[in-house]
Amino acid sequence: MGSVVKKRRKKMTKHKHRKLLSRTRHARKKK
Repeated sequence: MGSVVKKRRKKMTKHKHRKLLSRTRHARKKK
């Protein structure tokens, strides 16, 4: 049970930070 909850939390954080990561990556490439 505990391991499943941890995996779900990791997936949620990844989805939340995906937009921020994509923006920073594009900005770095432009520079």
